[in-house]
Amino acid sequence: MHDLFDLSGKVALITGGSRGLGFEIARAFALAGADIAVASRKIDACEAAAREIRAMGRKAVAVSANVSQWTEVERLAQAVYDQLGRIDILVNNAGMSPAVPSHEVTEALFDKIVSLNFKGPFRLASLVASRMAAANGGVIINVSSTGALKPMPLVVPYVSAKAALNAMTIGMAREYGPKVRVNSISVGPFLTDIAKAWSEEKRQNQDNALRRAAKPMEIVTTALFLASPNSTFVTGAIVRCDGGSDGGSF
Repeated sequence: MHDLFDLSGKVALITGGSRGLGFEIARAFALAGADIAVASRKIDACEAAAREIRAMGRKAVAVSANVSQWTEVERLAQAVYDQLGRIDILVNNAGMSPAVPSHEVTEALFDKIVSLNFKGPFRLASLVASRMAAANGGVIINVSSTGALKPMPLVVPYVSAKAALNAMTIGMAREYGPKVRVNSISVGPFLTDIAKAWSEEKRQNQDNALRRAAKPMEIVTTALFLASPNSTFVTGAIVRCDGGSDGGSF
């Protein structure tokens, strides 16, 4: 696998990288040879993740940032360029999906959900893509949701923001190609922190072809494929990693 997905000499920035899918991706990229910038709101969690990656023999930096805010996004990007010199791979992974009836969603909650799942990723991707395009190119991976392909009740702002993220993926692939590739991973049900609120039945059974939710590590090969030189003709794609779902899972 290492030969197929060799990321030696690359620098990857992963938002929401201190836990869940983001941390699994960070570890996998480090094992494949990349140096890692871990970003999330909690610096202690970022530092813990960075220490584990350094123990694997890779460089790692921890940056605390609220990626729903443009000023924080700009500071985050510059901090990584200052500390690691460049960004070859960006993974927009940070997100949130509270379940609330649409008529009970406040303006503040709506803005928070849309900012974290779309506004911040848009700004970060555009900043990084422009620098990648002016240099040696790079890869951007946006972590989306099957809910964007088949929207669900109770999480309408979330799935709408993820649909916008998919549209952004396709648009930016055209705007910053050919040197920058931009793709989305459309994830189905994963047993991350969000699953702690699920019923035991939902944790054990899912309405998809595999009849189950995924372990966090099952995101790894999809992310490695999109990040590696072995996917050089893949861009503007929404790649499903959902256990054969018909949509409606997140």
